[in-house]
Amino acid sequence: MKAADSLIMVAMSGGVDSSTVAWLLKQQGHDIAGMFMKNWEEDDVAAGVCTAEDDADDARQVCRQLGIPFHGRNFAMEYWEDVFEHFLAELRAGRTPNPDILCNREIKFRVFLEHARDLGAGLIATGHYARRRDNADGSVALLKGVDPGKDQSYFLYALDQQQLSRAIFPLGELEKSEVRRLAAEAGLSTAAKKDSTGICFIGERNFDAFIDRYLTSAPGEIRTPEERVIGRHRGLIHYTLGQRKGLEVGGVRGLPEAPWFVVGKDLASNVLYAVQGGDHPLLMSRTVEVEQLSWISGQAPPVSSRLAAKTRYRQPDQACRITAMTSKRMTLVFDRPQRAVTPGQSAVLYDGEVCLGGGVIAGTDAPVPAAWQPGRTRPAPATHQQNETAAEPS
Repeated sequence: MKAADSLIMVAMSGGVDSSTVAWLLKQQGHDIAGMFMKNWEEDDVAAGVCTAEDDADDARQVCRQLGIPFHGRNFAMEYWEDVFEHFLAELRAGRTPNPDILCNREIKFRVFLEHARDLGAGLIATGHYARRRDNADGSVALLKGVDPGKDQSYFLYALDQQQLSRAIFPLGELEKSEVRRLAAEAGLSTAAKKDSTGICFIGERNFDAFIDRYLTSAPGEIRTPEERVIGRHRGLIHYTLGQRKGLEVGGVRGLPEAPWFVVGKDLASNVLYAVQGGDHPLLMSRTVEVEQLSWISGQAPPVSSRLAAKTRYRQPDQACRITAMTSKRMTLVFDRPQRAVTPGQSAVLYDGEVCLGGGVIAGTDAPVPAAWQPGRTRPAPATHQQNETAAEPS
């Protein structure tokens, strides 16, 4: 890519990553501009919570420092309709949605891209720690970022060729420490700004309090798989499969003093199920069913392919094999049992450094205890609180 290329629109979040992207491209001589996306209308700002207005001010300041145009756009309506309503529907159904993945596909690489093109930009640049490779046949591939602790290709697996071909990721070849160093040396006003955490639209807010504003969740019993009542929960939507913190189950007569972990929930009876032991058999599975498939190349890998997969962000690659594939569904069998694989999250496939795509986890072969049979189905895996879905570029 040469300096004579058309305008590049940088997705400015007000954080150090996107600020460094803009600085790098400016140093390379590209014609660039910055655009800030407001995706959420705040009406519950709490002390210490950085608002979109604060982030927009930071993004505007960096653009002023670099002498590049600044554009602001409000995508809150599109975000509500295309991301947040889906998020709520998944929570109601007892699954664990990953809104950041949907936000990338529907907002950052669709709506943002359309607005950037309307302003004359041929490419967009984001602060994702990932890499794009241009293949000899004219297609593009998505590769992991070189910093294993920051690689964000997991969040981008649902992009298609058209979206990926219009995007560049200048931080993909850098480690986070180097990005901080460059920002500081450049004197960028965001160089020391703390990275954002939390789910994209919740941020630093309290997850439980935020979700309670949109969904009703009644307290109920916590039981063992043998149906012994061991405590009370505050609402099923506030718990995640494999979760330990927050159960508040004290000493149980006749049982050892060992931590309790969420293993499932029964939506119909409003019961949360827990077991002792983080590697309990009820938390382990080897076969995973995946739906809503998306392939970056446009073509699924063949059945029997031996690949690697992640069933959550920052998980080390896990060896697996595709044993069945249709246009709508795929079956993965892992070499080793996987812990707390949760429907609603995504299984993303890799061939070495190349991210092939993936889909949404629909179910697993985790065992069902005899106490839940006959006439009862396995309780749906619990939905999450804030977790590692929130690692988008700052």
